[in-house]
This record gives sequence, C-alpha cells and structure tokens, in this order.
Amino acid sequence: MEGLDTLTRSLAQRTPDELAALLTRHAEPLSRRPAPTRLRELAGALWSYETLHHTVLHLDHPRLHLLAATARISQDLARSAAPVPAAPTAGADYQSLMAHRLSFPDLATEPVPADDAFRALGAAAPGPARDAVTTALELLYADGLAAPTEDGAIVVPPRTPQLLAAHDLGTFTPVAPRFPEPAVPEAVVPEPAAPKSAAPKSATATAAAPEVPAPAAAALRDESQAAASTLAATLDRLLAALAAQPAALRKTGGLALREIKRLAKAAGASEARTRLLLDLVLAAGLVALKRTPAGITAVPTGAYDAWLAEAPGERLVPVLSAWTTLWAIPTYTPFGETPTALVRGEDRHAPALRHALLKALASAPAGERPSRLPAGTSLSAKPSGAPDRRPDLPALLDAAAWHRPLAVVGEPLAEDRAAHILDEAAFLALVAHGALTPLGHALLATSPADSEALRSHLRELLPPPVEQAHFQADLTAVAPGPPSAALASLLSSVADRESEGHAVTWRFTPASVRRALDAGHGAADLLAALAEVSAAGPLPQPLTYLVQDAARTHGRMRVLPTACCIRSDDEALIRELAAHRALQALGLRAIAPTVLASARPPAETLEALRGAGYAPALESETGTASVERPAGHRAGVPSSGSATAPLALARRLLSG
Repeated sequence: MEGLDTLTRSLAQRTPDELAALLTRHAEPLSRRPAPTRLRELAGALWSYETLHHTVLHLDHPRLHLLAATARISQDLARSAAPVPAAPTAGADYQSLMAHRLSFPDLATEPVPADDAFRALGAAAPGPARDAVTTALELLYADGLAAPTEDGAIVVPPRTPQLLAAHDLGTFTPVAPRFPEPAVPEAVVPEPAAPKSAAPKSATATAAAPEVPAPAAAALRDESQAAASTLAATLDRLLAALAAQPAALRKTGGLALREIKRLAKAAGASEARTRLLLDLVLAAGLVALKRTPAGITAVPTGAYDAWLAEAPGERLVPVLSAWTTLWAIPTYTPFGETPTALVRGEDRHAPALRHALLKALASAPAGERPSRLPAGTSLSAKPSGAPDRRPDLPALLDAAAWHRPLAVVGEPLAEDRAAHILDEAAFLALVAHGALTPLGHALLATSPADSEALRSHLRELLPPPVEQAHFQADLTAVAPGPPSAALASLLSSVADRESEGHAVTWRFTPASVRRALDAGHGAADLLAALAEVSAAGPLPQPLTYLVQDAARTHGRMRVLPTACCIRSDDEALIRELAAHRALQALGLRAIAPTVLASARPPAETLEALRGAGYAPALESETGTASVERPAGHRAGVPSSGSATAPLALARRLLSG
C-alpha cells in the first residue's frame, strides 16, 4: 500500500530518540500487539484500525479536524480516480457480490495537496486559523497519524473516514475556549471582562500556564504541598502493609472487599482512594501480581526498595505519571458494579478525558485569592449544608471538549466521571480549590519520555526527609517532617507510630521495645542507634531505663522449637508458669525443675506467654536465641533494560 510506504519512509528519517518518543506516546495500544521487527510492521501497527481507534481519542480539536478534512478529500480523490467495476451477473455467488461491494473506493488512499487541506478548514490565508492548522499538521506527522510525500502532499490512514464517520466534529475553531472564572467572593473584585470582540487566548499543548496573582499562587502551592505530603505518607503506609502481608486476589480477579478495608485502615485513607493508590502502584511497577499455590497475591516488587531510598517528592513521580495513562477511574464505580482494585482497566477514554479536564483548568483565570472548592472537599459529593462551590462541570466539559473532542462529546455519564477524576486530582495534589496547582501544570508539561521537570518541581515542593528525631521524656519521638526511610525503619522497629502529618510521632512501650529485642537487637546496640539519630544529644533517662529494663527481663525463659519446651534457670518462675491460670490452654507440664513442656507450637506458646505479661525469647536447637524478624515479601519485576524498551526498539528498527 502506497500510504504505508510513505509512512515507512517518514519513520526511517527519524533519529532513534524521535522514534523512541513516538513509541512511548503510543505505548498502550502498541503493547497489545506483537513487538514490530521492521519499520514496515511498525507503520502497519500505527495505522491499524485498533491502534487508530485509541490514538484519535488523544487528538485535540485542530488535529482532529485536519485529519478528518484531509481524509474526506483523499476519499473523494480516490472515488473519482478509480473506475467503477462492472456489476456482477445475475445469479452470482456471495463472494462475487461482496467483491463488487468492497471494490468501490471508499478508503482515503490518495495523497492530498496541503493547500487543499488548509483551504477546507478556512486556513488558506495567514492568520490564527492557518497557524493552528500548521501546528496541527506538524503534530500529526510527529505522531505518525499522517505522513508527507516527496512532493509535500499529505497521506493519512486509509480507514480514517470509517473511523470518524459516527462523530459530529462541529465547526472548526482554531483556538481553545477559556474555562470561565468560578464564583468569586464579594470581597474580591474580579478583573474586568474582555471586550466581546477580543479573541480568546490559545490553549494549545505548548501554551504556558496563566499568570496567577501572588496570594492565590501561594495558597494553591500551600494546599498542593499539604496534599502531596499526605499522599507520600499514605503511599508509604500502604506499601508497607502490602510488604508485611501481601493481599490475596479473588478467583474472579480483583481484590476482595475485606482486603481493601484492611489496606485502607493501614494506609489511613478511604476505600475509594485506597483502590486508586493500589491501581497506581501496580501501573507504576511498585507492586506486581504473583502466583502462589494459594492463589494470586499482590506483592511489592524490587522497585519498591529503590523507591524507599528516594526523597519523598521523587517517590510521587512514578505514581503521578501512572495516573495520566491509567485506563480506569478507580474511584468511580458505575451503578450495579462491585468496587475492586488491581484489575486491568478497559476504559480507554479515561486518559484522554483526564488530560482534557486538566488542560481546561490550566486555562482558567485566577482571582486575587482562591475562592473555589474548600480544601479537602470531595468533588463527587457536596457536603451537607455546605455552599455549592464546585467547578461548573458542564462549562468545564465544554472547555475540555476542545482539547479531546472524542473523549468528551457525547460520552455517557461524562459529568459523573469528570467529578471523580477531579476528586482524584485533588487527592493527588494536582487540583486545589477547583483550580490547577503548580504541580498540575508541571505534570501537564511533562512528557512520558522525560519526567525531570516533574521530578524537579516535586523536589522543591516537598522538603528533604528528616534524618533525626527529638526524643522526649514522655517516651515519644517526634520527627519534625517526613522521616527518611532509615529513620522510619529504626523508630518503627522499636516504637509504635502514633500520629501522621507535618510531624510524625512514635511512642515507646515495653511491648514495642520487646518487639525490637525479639528481632535481634541488643540493648546496647539499640540505645546507640537511637542516640545517633537524636537531634538533642543524649537520650532521656526514662527511655534508657525502659530499654534496659526490657532487656533485663527479655529471654529469662526460652521456647525450644523442637519439643516446644519452656526453660528458665529461675525455678520459682517455672513453678509460677505451671500454675498460671491464663496459661492452662498450653497444657504446661514440668519435665524438670527448670523445664516445662507445652502442648502448643512455639508461635502459639510465645503469643500466650506474652499475652500473660511475660517476656520470653525463642531459642534455637543450638541453645542460642533465635531472631524473630518478619520476612519482607517481594515479587520479581522485569528489568528496565528489556529489549522492547522504546529506545532499544527504535535503534533496532532503524538499523534494519
């Protein structure tokens, strides 16, 4: 086919980085096909009906109109150029009839002079329309949705007319409409309205973020910073809970409701937002689905360990990037469906609708101070008794339709879906008070192949992790900011995490100290490690006494795993245990003045003794104390240096 030959030649003229960027932009639809081995195969994959059905959703108004107009002209040229075949004879078989029907030139197979395409959109003369169409044509070429012939004509995918036949694209509008200013309090005087004759400002993909007055910008940044800090802490708790106890999936797929409730409680988030985070960490590669004899479980991958070593802000980069491409709206559950998580999304409209909403918010003018949605308010449900200051969803969708027409116009339940997307964006620190935050602008400006701009903004937004804590006489430790992974691991091993927020608090108790001793820490080493991270010098005496007292009583009796015996050099203690009423379920019996035998396994015996207020230690067969360190759970993850990585694949295709 001549069109595929033209596209193949166009792809061959790209650099490896340019071709890799193309592969990254179309990663989702291309991942559902075998990896191409030649450029001709890639051209065929890009122009296949299945791939085009997805990629046209991500076209804005000018690109979609240009593609449709060029396809119509190409179709007309093909019809006029092809001779009409002779009608089949009477009594012809089915194959002959179908061959006659399919022989009519209904495909867009003819090259179209660029001037004809410009003229069809009223962009023949210099002006905003011509500038918009020129930019749209360059973007279509870059995305592989059109290709230039040697004489400058335009070739488009032949099946474009059938692909767009059911859509009413309306009148061509070269510049994006601007989302109207939400309601402003009486104390704030809005800017004068522009004259009716003034043209609206453009909101193309390369447009800069609108200027925001200083008070509004500061408030948006503060709200975004608070939401990002909360998000980072919630992610930390969720992944730690999965590492401690992997979540089991149902046989029919997805997490059971009881698992979602457990993880929501551990993360300190609602069930809907827990489902959102679970889908995001799966898409980001921090969690994988692992098959075990008992079924499929969700387990953190090796990438989770590297994620823990990063700064709080940088931890959010893969999660936010995954949200932009997620084929689902996890917090949205249509009527009659059971909410779940960790299933492959099938909502191919979601990424385009998400992008369109953020682009529409990005063009909204800001008032002197944000007066939109109150902080922390869900967009999907107005609080009882609260004023309805949600964004005007119909007006927002009208503005969003310019950026992604096929994902917005005519879509059922568009307002409900948009409300949940905006609620997710507020939770992810991208939207605050109904306006796009600086982090939201940074995410829009980030390309899939280069996230450095987003990473840099997050490093500035969230402070570096705190390496030291303040130990107080009331047996608490306070980290005045997000703790580093090492500090959080140390304090969580010896104390109970008690509060979250800008300052994180741990409380030391006999049980928490005993937990650290059970995990193999010695009293002296434990005190030295705590003193090293103390921000105020020596540890308080109450904490030192607590650790030393716990160590003094720790291990006075030993549980033998071979026969599940309890032994102690203190014969009086052995007699006390044998007569203890709370331990009758263990069936303890004395086999020596210093040894008791238990009828229960070692784990149950240890739990019963500790529940009765004692501090036993587990002993190995060699007579030494065993370390009760809980095992971390990890799943394997494919190497990032895979042969199908975009840059590697691009180089292989260009080399022939």
